[in-house]
Amino acid sequence: MNSQIKKGLLDICVLSCINKEDSYGYKIIKTLDPLIKISESTLYTILKRLLTKKQIIQKNVIHNNRIRKYYSITDQGKLEIENFLTHWSEVDGIIKFIKEDIDDEKK
Repeated sequence: MNSQIKKGLLDICVLSCINKEDSYGYKIIKTLDPLIKISESTLYTILKRLLTKKQIIQKNVIHNNRIRKYYSITDQGKLEIENFLTHWSEVDGIIKFIKEDIDDEKK
């Protein structure tokens, strides 16, 4: 996948993962792995950005005598997902236009 397209989708993928259930870093990576590959360093950069934008919150939980950071989505994060889906229809139209052109060339 083109790196620019992937970069644009990563934040929304992480938000959507956390929207399904509160989660922590390693679990987010494993959940997204079948769809899109994301490194640990990339994920934590995204999580920091989402925290700054107040789209998620963080809480610390003791797990096996260690602190695990859990992330929960906020109303702002849910709104960001809704906005993404609203604007995705424009992208979908562009994709259909491109595919139509390619399909015409194959004929």
